[in-house]
Amino acid sequence: MRGVGAILAAVGLLTLGSGVNVFAATDDGSQIKIVSPAPGEKVKSDVEVKYELKAGSQATHAHCFVDGEYQKGWKGTVKGMSPGTHEIKVVAANKDHQILAAESAVKVEVQ
Repeated sequence: MRGVGAILAAVGLLTLGSGVNVFAATDDGSQIKIVSPAPGEKVKSDVEVKYELKAGSQATHAHCFVDGEYQKGWKGTVKGMSPGTHEIKVVAANKDHQILAAESAVKVEVQ
């Protein structure tokens, strides 16, 4: 039995950095789309992110991520991005701040 537990633990550790989402987000029928900035747009280090959320049965707001990093306290403007290419993603969330399946992402070029 210890061997099976060790194998399961090893598989779990190997999937951590692989990009495999072992916990699927709930699909409540929501839709979200970033309307600004546009994909490939050249922006400054601070950029306002505008999105449209068509809420399904659970969505109440959106969370923002830049290059996969959660933007705690985000109020609509991403601040302090370094020069280069970055991915901005918004994800629908419920009242308990659990992310849902609806997401939209754009890559921008910070000048």
